[in-house]
Amino acid sequence: MSKIANMMRQAQKMQEKIGEIQKELALKTCEATSGGGIVTATVNGSQEVVSVRIDPSVIDPKDPDMLQDLVVAAVNEALRRSKQMASDEMSKLTAGLGMNIPGLF
Repeated sequence: MSKIANMMRQAQKMQEKIGEIQKELALKTCEATSGGGIVTATVNGSQEVVSVRIDPSVIDPKDPDMLQDLVVAAVNEALRRSKQMASDEMSKLTAGLGMNIPGLF
């Protein structure tokens, strides 16, 4: 019975550590640009868009598609970087366990 109790304690400690990492990730940000820096997207470690900055020189009412594409590209890249950051942080936690926990991040 002590092995099961020990496993439960370890699982609880891991759960607490995951919660701490998630709180830390929410405070970290990743930034990406598109169009040579005219659109910048910032995303936090919880994969939430924090900000989008657009250089006014690129705003052309006659060509909204170009601006939309630039925004999508910047946001997608920032999200990719944020997911990689979260994955890197979680791999530090699971590295000692010798396993990858699918779906964790």
